[in-house]
Amino acid sequence: MTSRVRHCARLVIVLLGICCITSGVYLFRNWIEMFTRMRGKEMALSPTSRSFEGWKVSPLPLNFDVYLFNWTNPEDFYVGSGKKPRFEQLGPYRFRESPDKVDIDWHNHNYSVSFHKKSWFYFDAEASNGSLSDMVNTVNSVAHSAALRSAGTWGAHIVNIFSNMYDQKVSVTKTAEELLFKGYEHPFVTIGKIFRPEDVPYHRIGFQYPRNGSAAFDGDINMFTGADDIAKMGQIHTWNNLTHTNAFEGSCGNVHGSMGEFFPPNLGTNDTVYMYMPKMCRAIPLDYTETVTVHGVTAYKYSGTEHAVDNGTLYPETSCYCVNGKCSPIGVINIGPCAFNSSVYMSFPHFYKGDPSYLDAIEGLLPEREKHEFFMTLEPNAGVPMDVGGGFQANYFMEPVEGNNIFGNVPTVMMPMMWCEERVRVSEEIAADISLVPLIVLLGQIVTGILLAGGLICTCWYPTRQVTHFCQSDPKAKASVLRPLTTFGVSSSAASAPPLSQLFRTNQSETGNERVGVRLLDYRRDSGVREEMGAVEGSPRERLIGMESSDVIAITR
Repeated sequence: MTSRVRHCARLVIVLLGICCITSGVYLFRNWIEMFTRMRGKEMALSPTSRSFEGWKVSPLPLNFDVYLFNWTNPEDFYVGSGKKPRFEQLGPYRFRESPDKVDIDWHNHNYSVSFHKKSWFYFDAEASNGSLSDMVNTVNSVAHSAALRSAGTWGAHIVNIFSNMYDQKVSVTKTAEELLFKGYEHPFVTIGKIFRPEDVPYHRIGFQYPRNGSAAFDGDINMFTGADDIAKMGQIHTWNNLTHTNAFEGSCGNVHGSMGEFFPPNLGTNDTVYMYMPKMCRAIPLDYTETVTVHGVTAYKYSGTEHAVDNGTLYPETSCYCVNGKCSPIGVINIGPCAFNSSVYMSFPHFYKGDPSYLDAIEGLLPEREKHEFFMTLEPNAGVPMDVGGGFQANYFMEPVEGNNIFGNVPTVMMPMMWCEERVRVSEEIAADISLVPLIVLLGQIVTGILLAGGLICTCWYPTRQVTHFCQSDPKAKASVLRPLTTFGVSSSAASAPPLSQLFRTNQSETGNERVGVRLLDYRRDSGVREEMGAVEGSPRERLIGMESSDVIAITR
């Protein structure tokens, strides 16, 4: 192989190494984004996409568990009784949920889809701890709401008359079925439909009435499909054609967050994800709490913390959730503006993460993280839920109403009524499919490492080969290469140094043989040489060793 061919081969190898390094750096900076775009083209929601069927009808069995609080001592609920309201938790009453998306309408101009959520709930007696015929005593919220609305007006006398006529008390006793999906008739609802129908939208009262089989219960939802940006997939755009609910002021009234099926991809431990709750007219923030594994897949757990139930106490940006300037202690959310201006407050079950004052005012509740935490466990690369649990508790804010026969002498207490939760965990088969996402991300990182390593090897191969060859070469060849370095750093005054002939001294020995003495130079650290024989020190300094010196190497010839 000629030297020209070898030179070209070396150049090609070096150029190949540079290309590999450049490609590796590019992949290192852009691989995750590239893969996210590729996955987005395949997974973006559309009538023909892979994700459509699983979004429209959940492939997983859904259990909806409801717990009711039975108020055991309503007769002691008055100022001065010296007794706290005592509650007994009943349930769970388990229902199998069969959800569906109906009235689907695609909007290609802004890459969104509109729909209604429609669910059927079937009671699962075997998995329940109780019967739908259980009698439950709870707060008479309808009568109290009527008293509050009429306080200070001529209507207050009418409310008192009807309260006496229909034998209203601070509590009502109904079956679990009536309190949940079936609903029950209330005389004040019937009267309200006659006098103020705009304030009374329903004919019956129930915590989940008329949700069962209703397509209008959660309102009209419009969310992004992710066709233009996969990070927007599943994020709500409008609710009931509104981008701001006006239920809360400022940013707290904005319609934003996930609808629960899809979350942004490439999540980190410093991120906060948001889940929009139509019945609360707001988004709930979920903060990262820990890293877990679900069927062998690493996932991030985002949970409801104090951030989700704060009213400006710990997080100033949540102060806009205060209603009419009234900020409750941390732990409850006033959804009155979203619930016909009623005194309904939402919290985590058993006032988990709430101010101690709520528990101090009542008896029978005990918050526990394992039972009452609200969380979403997400695969961080894909943003797909893998394990979901927890729920919210509905409470009624009981306060005295001046001039009312029933509620004029009651204490101010946050009264728990019920809480519900849904727990869903992906199957091993679905987890296996989800695990492909982090695997592909890992493979991309491995390829990036191989490109960088290969590029460095190709680029550094020839210089490394030359250095190795030099180190193993003949000493004379090394000296010829290093000789130019001996003059490096020597100043111009070195011209006054003795000629090379002065380094040797020839004497005739007694035997007649010539002896050649080599005058060694004494190099100091400062690269100077000091001349012996009485010479004046200069720079560079030198010392010439005489024949009588023991440092002379004598060569006899």
